[in-house]
Amino acid sequence: MKAIDLVNFAAACTGMVIILLGLFFTLAVPYLETWTRRFFLILFSVAAAYVFSDLLSQVSLLFLGPDSSTLSRIAIFGESFFSSLLMPMMTLYLLRCSGERRKWTPLLASMITLWLVYAALLVFTQFTTEIYTISPDNVYHRGPLYSVLLAPPAAMMGLNCVSLFFRRKRLSKKQRAAFAVYLLVPFCCMLIQMVSYGFLMIVIGTSASVMILFAFILLDQVEHSIRQRQENAAQQVSITVLQMRPHFIYNTMMSIYYLCRQDTEKAQQVILDFTSYLRQNFTAIAKEETIPFPEEVEHTRAYLAVEQARFQDRLLVEFDTSFTAFRLPPLTLQPIVENAVKHGLDPELEQLFISVRSRQKDGYAEIIVEDSGPGFKPSDDDAPHIALSNIRERLKMMCGGEMAISSRDCGGTAITILIPVQPGTPAES
Repeated sequence: MKAIDLVNFAAACTGMVIILLGLFFTLAVPYLETWTRRFFLILFSVAAAYVFSDLLSQVSLLFLGPDSSTLSRIAIFGESFFSSLLMPMMTLYLLRCSGERRKWTPLLASMITLWLVYAALLVFTQFTTEIYTISPDNVYHRGPLYSVLLAPPAAMMGLNCVSLFFRRKRLSKKQRAAFAVYLLVPFCCMLIQMVSYGFLMIVIGTSASVMILFAFILLDQVEHSIRQRQENAAQQVSITVLQMRPHFIYNTMMSIYYLCRQDTEKAQQVILDFTSYLRQNFTAIAKEETIPFPEEVEHTRAYLAVEQARFQDRLLVEFDTSFTAFRLPPLTLQPIVENAVKHGLDPELEQLFISVRSRQKDGYAEIIVEDSGPGFKPSDDDAPHIALSNIRERLKMMCGGEMAISSRDCGGTAITILIPVQPGTPAES
């Protein structure tokens, strides 16, 4: 056995250890998203099959003798086949990280086409000696057209490089670094291997690049998870503070006090509405995940029922929430409506009209809250306006939503919320 053979065998063993460590950490680390965990389990499994095939081919060619030419052929086929899957898998993950989660894209179609060309060449290779062959005495030989077999993988790498360049602004710094290493290390190793016939750099290079990709993505998700927990904690504190409104509680209790003499039944109803409002408030403060939209509507109705008992005909409300099949952060709609009541009930105006609508539009759930008040003043920095900023941040962080505030042409304010929903979700009344 030559020294170079020992080096190649040691390199393949090192690559297998790296891949197995990657599989272990993928299963053990708690910070990975479900989709990302599954992706890396498959990626490391494919890489393990590739490195195992390389080890098997080395053992067969070096130790098992002339009678093992069939095993060598199978092992080399497996090595070539499994290694070719790593580039299309990188394309899938790149598309997901850049926000392109459609099932079919031109980039993915091109990548699959190149892979099919490579697979066809690989099958053709088994019936010719022009690309590579295993002689009857179990010796591996490159053919004159060996570089043709490497052309599709090189094209896939090049296409991924171009795709990464054009999508770089949609990725975090760690994601860009991870994909760059994943592409460049095997690419350089493959170029060297195309012109050399000795050290199998591509095996150790591929194993290392897969592990580095995982390490960078893991660090990125750990940082994101820690940052999200910190933001959630800060948001919860902010929500709790904003929900402590002694003036509202005091005014409500005084309204109930006077109603007890004037209209006992109405006083009882206000107490029920106020109790429902408080219950929804305390429940929402304790929740850290999104809630069904109907729950938020119920909370908002309870709040408005209490306010209408105080202001009577001065506060008019209309609900048209025909689409409810989506989720949103707790304390989203109710604080917006409360802000409209607080800023819209101007003593100089006879009435305040508030409209709440929801509908499905172009893959989004759209919520529109309009009021006929004096209008929104962006320079205000009191608690209700802080609450709107709080809502905007929680929408973005918890469900990928967004919120826009504008003035109505006929006076008043319009607030529009867009929340992504799954295509084809049926509306719920």
